[in-house]
Amino acid sequence: MTINLIFKIAAVGVLVSILSQVLKHSGRDEQAFIVSLAGLILVLSWILPFIYDLFLSIRQLFLL
Repeated sequence: MTINLIFKIAAVGVLVSILSQVLKHSGRDEQAFIVSLAGLILVLSWILPFIYDLFLSIRQLFLL
């Protein structure tokens, strides 16, 4: 895992929180929820390969 991934996740978090607050204050709660959900899906798509590698490593560790 590189530091660039951590910075990307932090940037998405800041951007999503700002957009959500702006949308909530303008009365668009549903769109704020969609923005939050899209940010979560984006970050999970970046992290999923690392989680898969972690489970493979744990599996190999306990098979020995």
